Amino acid sequence: MLITSIFGLVVAFVCLAMLASSWPYLAPLAVLGVFGLLALARRPAWGLLGLVVLAPFEGVFRESSLSGAKLIGGALILVLAAQLLLRQLPARHLSSNLWRPLALFLFCMLLSTFFTDNLLFSLNNWRELLVGASLFVITLLAGRDIDPKMLCRLIALSVAISGLTAIASIETRYANGRAIGFLQDANYFALLLAVALPLAALLVLHARGMLPRLFWAGVCLILFVGMIKTNSRSGLLVVLLTCAVGAWQHHDKLRRIRPRHLGFVMFGAAILAPLALASLPDEYVERVKSLSILKSSAVAQRDASLGRRASYLLVGVRMIRDNPLLGAGPGAFPLHYGRTGHAKAFSDEMGGIDILRRAHNTYLEIFSEMGIPAGLLFVSLIILALRNFARARGVWMQKGNPEKADLAAHLGMSLLAMSLFMLFLSVPNHKYLWALIALSSVLRAQAEEAPREGGT
Repeated sequence: MLITSIFGLVVAFVCLAMLASSWPYLAPLAVLGVFGLLALARRPAWGLLGLVVLAPFEGVFRESSLSGAKLIGGALILVLAAQLLLRQLPARHLSSNLWRPLALFLFCMLLSTFFTDNLLFSLNNWRELLVGASLFVITLLAGRDIDPKMLCRLIALSVAISGLTAIASIETRYANGRAIGFLQDANYFALLLAVALPLAALLVLHARGMLPRLFWAGVCLILFVGMIKTNSRSGLLVVLLTCAVGAWQHHDKLRRIRPRHLGFVMFGAAILAPLALASLPDEYVERVKSLSILKSSAVAQRDASLGRRASYLLVGVRMIRDNPLLGAGPGAFPLHYGRTGHAKAFSDEMGGIDILRRAHNTYLEIFSEMGIPAGLLFVSLIILALRNFARARGVWMQKGNPEKADLAAHLGMSLLAMSLFMLFLSVPNHKYLWALIALSSVLRAQAEEAPREGGT
């Protein structure tokens, strides 16, 4: 009753304020906004799902100061904070074995900020990281009320919708001949595809009926074709490694293949493998072949992209050597890189676009900007989250629920794909990263608290 009265007063105040302002026509929108807050208060999990769905479409609203994700995120934080204060939400939902490494990581980041080369860059880095990390708290609080399989469906579908733009060859969704979906960079798009593929594969495995299985198989195909359209070499490596881990996770199912089935498997592979190779675009094949020059000392001359990445590594290693404990300060890598001859050379080659470039390697960036202790804590945070997923899978298997065990395994594979991709991209604030990290604690707690199947 108290909540209803408070929201009623808020509605009246906002409407009167809008009517008295220069934009009286916005008063109905204010009413809708307050009712949206009421809906989030009743079902905070809806807001979390909304944030996940909007992640692949962030590039559409990049130029806008206000977007759907920002509105939902801000409203969700207000609602969850109010529910915690009014004790309508159990504080135990915040319990996690990840708080200690996260708190120590933020403490190291704070110490590094005191010795930063540029406070403005450091504060902007703090803002970006806290925006992403806020999803960690949101997922801990609201994650118990969501259906994890529904989360998998929404991630796979939303990313597949953006993947359709690559298949349809919509020119506005391409940059330098590479598909970017609704984002601004092909590699960021490839990251979403790599994270969504294990979840779509899970839905194929657990589909009930031929039509649902064919539908989710089609989603997998869209995601894979979208990955090819990005021309991302790192994306291909991550997908192959994730597939290998998935095969190991499901080795018990692979054992069901009898010798009499082996001929059909080999026959299908003999047909599909050449078709898959023949369908790859020539430019993508050439980009993959270019990885063979990594052993050569002339990397920069033969492949500018690999040359830039090698220069990032050189600058990052020098920064770590100069400031091993506290780093150069959050957000300082672009400044250090911009002072080198590498930045000028590659900028001239690209038409003088930008010399303040990020490390394109999340781990290198954190180790160089915040120091070795902060870097180790960040890595330990991801390792603990992966162990949480593994623990949840093991507990569900012991309790006789293989379907939920597969769910934990595939969400863990998505986090693994994310952690591998961070070797090639600077995305410490990515929403999927922090949502999956928090979800590992949620699934582990649910697995340990659940009764054994068929028991008490």
